Amino acid sequence: MVRIQKFKRLIVWALLGVLTSWIVSCGTGNVSNTTKQASSGAANVEFWTMQLQPQFTNYFKSLIASFESQNPGIKVSWVDVPWTAMENKILTAVSAKTPPDVVNLNPDFASQLAGRNAWLDLDAKLPNEVRSSYLPNIWKASTLNDKSFGIPWYLTTRLTIYNTDLLKQAGINKPPATYPELAQVAQQIKDKTGKYAFFVTFVPQDAGEVLESFAQMGVTLLDAGGKAAFNSPQGKAVFQYWVDLYKKGLLPKETLTQGHRHAIDLYQAGETALLFSGGEFLENINKNAPAIAKVSATAPQITGENGKKNVAVMNVVIPRDSKQPDAALKFALFLTNDENQLSFAKAANVLPSTVKSLADSYFKDAPANASALDQARVISAQELQQAEVLTPRLKDIKLLQKAIYENLQAAMLGEKTVDKAVEDAAQEWNSTRS
Repeated sequence: MVRIQKFKRLIVWALLGVLTSWIVSCGTGNVSNTTKQASSGAANVEFWTMQLQPQFTNYFKSLIASFESQNPGIKVSWVDVPWTAMENKILTAVSAKTPPDVVNLNPDFASQLAGRNAWLDLDAKLPNEVRSSYLPNIWKASTLNDKSFGIPWYLTTRLTIYNTDLLKQAGINKPPATYPELAQVAQQIKDKTGKYAFFVTFVPQDAGEVLESFAQMGVTLLDAGGKAAFNSPQGKAVFQYWVDLYKKGLLPKETLTQGHRHAIDLYQAGETALLFSGGEFLENINKNAPAIAKVSATAPQITGENGKKNVAVMNVVIPRDSKQPDAALKFALFLTNDENQLSFAKAANVLPSTVKSLADSYFKDAPANASALDQARVISAQELQQAEVLTPRLKDIKLLQKAIYENLQAAMLGEKTVDKAVEDAAQEWNSTRS
């Protein structure tokens, strides 16, 4: 899925010592016991990341050493957790009231625990000056019921990576930009080359790309009360769009059973012309399929008439039961400041989440002989100006995705009409709200 390799690529950034000191001393109103412990050398901050070893081991060691040298009363213990183990591990720790102090998650999963009041209320800790240093739309991704539960860390936007040779063989001069164009290109590539234009997954537990397509094609997923709003002409049109592609043989059969990893495998094997993923995947393509990399180029992500673009966000949260909340907040802000965000973005080909770091010329200027990776960086940064998290911020977003995907699959297989599939998906979701 977009997350697994994508979020594996990323890392951390540092905040100005003067600013963080002011936040901790003034932003909370009182000097807490944990701060006193920090000043006496007793504060130990346990920091969990997701699958960043061994690629970034040296970077984190250096970053932590820098933080500790600036904050002699605080020690940071870094624990790297495999992606697949993180959800169970943090759930267990939170339930046992023995959580780490700073945790690298993503808003989708973090919001599930935010709904259980598991995270520190950042609105009570951070002044507006600090919040405004982050991109406004990105900050919103870590809010639930208008309360902030996380601090943005690293970002990626989806791009269209395309095989120029396959498009040329099909007589296509430029990659598609909209969903109607995508359907036309899919038919043309299949007719001219016998191959599929792209792969997208309808596995409920995997990527949310199809769910995001609803928002991009003008569908309101939920009403103000959280009830299904996609049982509408627009929602039925999106169901019909995907059903038509499948029934016309323009999507591989495995689209119902395989995840996003399969999309990458097919593209690297030269079996599909388009890959919808983050620009950082170009490094993997170059390593795993150099011949495909040589004929690969990048374009903005597919969107609808509303022009909405997606962004994938990784954040850091501080458990409410942290024994060192002030020291944890100080480290979290150090982790995500302008300077460190920019330095890692240059190393890992990702996007920063602060206004100042994104304004750097590195994200605006590509050399005349720009590689596909350089082009991807500039295109991604341009998209980020309007990008947003396209799915609702819900503690049970996966239930919504499951209801839609499973009923959409039934319509694709001819087990239900589109109208019935939409109606059943809406009823299934609404039943979880009562």
